[in-house]
Amino acid sequence: MAATRRRELMVRWCVWALGVPLVTAAFWLGPPGIAVLVAVVGVVAVAEFGGLLLLGPVDRAVLDAAIVGLVLTAWLAPGEVLRTAAAGALAIAGVPLLSGDAEHGLRRLGAGLLGLVWLGTLAGLVSSGALGLVLFVAVSIADIVAYATGRRIGGPRLSRLSPAKRWSGTLAGAAAGLLTLAVLSSLTWQTAVAVAVGGPLGDLLESMIKRGAGAKDAGRWLPGSGGILDRIDSLLVALAVLLVLK
Repeated sequence: MAATRRRELMVRWCVWALGVPLVTAAFWLGPPGIAVLVAVVGVVAVAEFGGLLLLGPVDRAVLDAAIVGLVLTAWLAPGEVLRTAAAGALAIAGVPLLSGDAEHGLRRLGAGLLGLVWLGTLAGLVSSGALGLVLFVAVSIADIVAYATGRRIGGPRLSRLSPAKRWSGTLAGAAAGLLTLAVLSSLTWQTAVAVAVGGPLGDLLESMIKRGAGAKDAGRWLPGSGGILDRIDSLLVALAVLLVLK
């Protein structure tokens, strides 16, 4: 980071470094600590997501309840996660239906269900244990290396969804993520795919949402990263990929 001499990257790295002890402490406490941390992150993420997609207070409150319910179920009754997810989906669908919103109901329904699937992935961290922490570290390092390398080397764009992202950065970030997994003795083909493929896809997914909303960042309160969604976007899809492949 120092070699790039870019203040933005230094701030982003410092914020990440300050957040690691908090996240590590939550994982050290086990499922209860992880559940509390993830629930708080989920509520903040819903606020940012709702702002991007112009969801009203009721839609956000129901989505909040669905995400927190998933997290608590993953902690207290793991076997009921699918049932809780289905109940959350029905509740989300019920809001625009009961309000009779013919003009914006479909948009609200689609946004709510996307939020449930995307942000609900956080519940998977509760049962992941130390592997979830390793994935967080690997994806975070990959993300920062990808950003710094892409800026410095340049080259072909990764996608039109995010003009600033380059293939050079993506490949360098994947290599850094895999190296991190190896150092932490967690390198398997499943974790490798999650970090190298899921991470960049998560970044592009949030870029698509932000471009559709005409926003540069999901929030402005987190120095160097915008909002919490800008910090966990890669982790969410990487975690989803890992849960599917396990």
